[in-house]
Amino acid sequence: MTTQRTLSSITGNTQRLDGGAMFGNAPRPVWEKWIPADDRHRIPLACRAMLIEEREGDRTRRVLFETGIGAFFPPKMRDRFGVVESDHVLLASLGALGLTDADIDVVVLSHLHFDHAGGLLAAYEEGAPHRLLFPNATFVVGEEAWQRAVSPHARDRASFIPELVPLLEGSGRLERVSGERSPTLGDAYRLHRSSGHTPGLVLAEVTSHEGAIVFAADLIPGRPWVHLPITMGYDRFPELLIDEKRALLEDLVARRGRLFFTHDAEVAMSRVERDANGKFGPGESWPAPVRLPI
Repeated sequence: MTTQRTLSSITGNTQRLDGGAMFGNAPRPVWEKWIPADDRHRIPLACRAMLIEEREGDRTRRVLFETGIGAFFPPKMRDRFGVVESDHVLLASLGALGLTDADIDVVVLSHLHFDHAGGLLAAYEEGAPHRLLFPNATFVVGEEAWQRAVSPHARDRASFIPELVPLLEGSGRLERVSGERSPTLGDAYRLHRSSGHTPGLVLAEVTSHEGAIVFAADLIPGRPWVHLPITMGYDRFPELLIDEKRALLEDLVARRGRLFFTHDAEVAMSRVERDANGKFGPGESWPAPVRLPI
């Protein structure tokens, strides 16, 4: 029986973060042409998830790639990290498609930094403990990324949610993956590894009849970062990241592949192109696809 797949961009809570931090060693006159900063030197960022719905006969499986930052922070921390909305936007975006978090069968996490995994938690309530959402989902995460969350380095310790690790373990629905394939996801998905941003980052590739689609996570957060030398100040190993990015982009150009961006404030997905001078860039783009056949 043929499986039909569709792709949807699921908007989560948005952020405003320091532009200099997001563009590493690129000077402000360069990056501000791409994304203008506000009066606090911050740029707008999405925290976008990708939903793949697989239909086979009368059965539909729903795979969600990341959950964004969510709304788990108390007000003071929400302001510190530039989270714009106080409600859990991802849940409302799923609701616009007639879904709830209970309808999601698999959640794939590229890594466990709070702006990618915070949406797993219910919105902040004063005095209430953190509560895990997605009660029917299997949570897929790379083994190395998991270990990083369990024992973070001092440099990125603040990027993790300490309470999330025991909640995921206690769910009994956690799959830690070491290879290119996940038993839960199956052969239609391939998992690439990257360590330039954080050790063990997982980049999930989805098969498509129009070329591969790779969830770019923090290797390539948005269109400006497709430009090879552009990295973030948050990246652990920028030179390694550039090498990893080059290999991925060359591969996607050869296969007419596309990138799905989690942090681009305007565009969810772009095809990768290379010009006559060898410079990579975004080509045909999809700002907010909804149940796009792939």
